[in-house]
Amino acid sequence: MKPNLKSWRNGVETLNASSGLNLNIALLHYPVTNKNGDLIASAVTNLDLHDMARSARTYGVAGFYVVTPLEDQKALAAKLVDHWVTGRGARYNPKRCEALRLIHIRHDLEQVVADIERTVGKRPQTIVTCARPQQGSVSYASLRKELQDGTPGLLLFGTAWGLAPACMAAADIILDPVQGAGAYNHLSVRAATAIILDRLCGEFD
Repeated sequence: MKPNLKSWRNGVETLNASSGLNLNIALLHYPVTNKNGDLIASAVTNLDLHDMARSARTYGVAGFYVVTPLEDQKALAAKLVDHWVTGRGARYNPKRCEALRLIHIRHDLEQVVADIERTVGKRPQTIVTCARPQQGSVSYASLRKELQDGTPGLLLFGTAWGLAPACMAAADIILDPVQGAGAYNHLSVRAATAIILDRLCGEFD
C-alpha cells in the first residue's frame, strides 16, 4: 500500500494549544552537516519521530514537521505515521496515536513556513538551536516572554551534526544552547527537544 502523505492538521487542531504558546517544531534532515562539515541529507530515524512527537504533545506544540527532500525517507516517515494514526497502532496505543497525529511531512523549510503562515495568518519567527554558543543568542526566559504575546514561532532542530551554517544564519532568533554539568555537550536531538520545550512551555512556580 502506498503511504499516505497527507497532513494531519484537522486532528491536530483538536489536540493542541495547552501550552498557551503559538509554537511549532521542525526536525530538519536537510540542510544539515556531517562531522566533517559537509552539507548532507540525513536519514529519518524512527526514535526521533516517536519521542519528539510525544514531547510535542506533552508541551502543547501545535505541530511537528519532519523535513526531508528524499522521497524514500518521506515514504518511510509516512508509513510510520500511518501505522500509528490510521492502522493497527492507533487501536493498540491510542496515546501514541494522539502524539503522532502532530506530524507533518514536508519537502523543505519553505513549505513548513508557508504551511504555518496559511494556518495562523502570519509568518512564524524561525528559531534555531545549536549545542555550541552563538553570538547574539537569546535566553529561554526572553524567548518565552516574546512568544507569550501570541507571536507564532517555529523551533528548528537539526539532525546529524547540526543545521547547516546558512540555515543558522537565516534564522530570526538563535536560542542559547542547553548547558550541562561540564564541557561534554552531546545530547541527542530527542533529549534536547524535551529539555527546550520544558523550558519554553513547562509550568513554573
